[in-house]
Amino acid sequence: MAEQKPLRVVVTTRLFAPEVGAAAFRLKTLVDGLMEKGADVTVITTKLPAGSPDLQVSYTLRRWPVLRDSGGYVRGYIQYLSFDIPAFFRLLATRADVVVSEPPPTTGIVVALSSLLRRRPYVYYAADIWTEALSAMSVPGAVKAAMRAVEGFVLRKAALVLAVSEPVAEKVAAFGVPGARIKVVGNGVDTTVFRPDAPSANAAKRYFVYTGTMSEWQGAGIFIEALRTVREEFPDAEIRFLGQGTDEDHLKDLAAALVPGAVHFGGVVPPAEAAAWIRGAAGALVSIKPGQGYDFAKPTKIYAAAACGTPVVFAGRGDGATLVTENELGIAAGYTTAAVASAMRTLLAEPGLSGPGLAAAPDQGRAHRIQWALDNASLQASGRLAAGEVLLAGTTTSSP
Repeated sequence: MAEQKPLRVVVTTRLFAPEVGAAAFRLKTLVDGLMEKGADVTVITTKLPAGSPDLQVSYTLRRWPVLRDSGGYVRGYIQYLSFDIPAFFRLLATRADVVVSEPPPTTGIVVALSSLLRRRPYVYYAADIWTEALSAMSVPGAVKAAMRAVEGFVLRKAALVLAVSEPVAEKVAAFGVPGARIKVVGNGVDTTVFRPDAPSANAAKRYFVYTGTMSEWQGAGIFIEALRTVREEFPDAEIRFLGQGTDEDHLKDLAAALVPGAVHFGGVVPPAEAAAWIRGAAGALVSIKPGQGYDFAKPTKIYAAAACGTPVVFAGRGDGATLVTENELGIAAGYTTAAVASAMRTLLAEPGLSGPGLAAAPDQGRAHRIQWALDNASLQASGRLAAGEVLLAGTTTSSP
């Protein structure tokens, strides 16, 4: 009997390692899981910024030039389309048994249409619901409606939707996707990078750290407002923002107005550097602005902090707050300046937390947070699970 050929999987994503971002890491672990299971993998993604060293990989990695904004990011609809439109024709010319798409829905529709034309199934990896985030942003109603229609089409036509959590799966089902075509595969961080037993960042003053995306719906300005109050008792306390996003300029203006010199913006940094800053922090800051339709989110920032042993200050409500509270990962505060300031002061006042390098201080919950992350927040484990589901979907000969 002839040997069965490996399943051909094409992963289509605007961000892929070594670029920094939750999506890039998530897709990289998916590809690693597919390779472990013997798949023939091709990744269609964007060309790295000039001077960036690329990965040395055993699968096919096809990069295409893309428009980037002034900060070097693929962010905004023009930038998205500069990847999506060429990707449509590249997908038509690429042989595959199954295609995987990552948000935004503009990429999803390209994958959906090309898959329908090629009569092959595709899998949509739903890390979030894109149109839920739009509800908190200054976007015309017509654009929101159009994007919701696109996202719904993409989700319903997928052979399989991978959801990172049960709340995301519920949001997917609300678009009319049958439950049998939704699989929860979990989420997490690379626990070989985000770990407690590596050096911490060197800082002259005590600080809190915010890592990752800064968008309007996250409302991270609440931490800057709270810091002004915190500094009345702890005048050396600072915040360090690492990452980028549409709300970054507003946060810089707010910091300059309220606490000049006390908030630092470090831009996008490699994961190992972000982990070092998390390890040295009094607390990791995570926020979801309530009532914006995004209370179901469980930000990756929570997992990264727990894996490093650092307590979280979560500002908001919903599933993220529940995750922090029920698993004793830090303090879930209401989305008010007073509540957030109280949580920040609590961490600064912990016994032994009186100088730089705070994560190494005596902390009764540190060992628990680390073990919880190892047991529940391994991105490698979720990547393997997702890979198995993709391969199972790839046995389908046509899209539904």
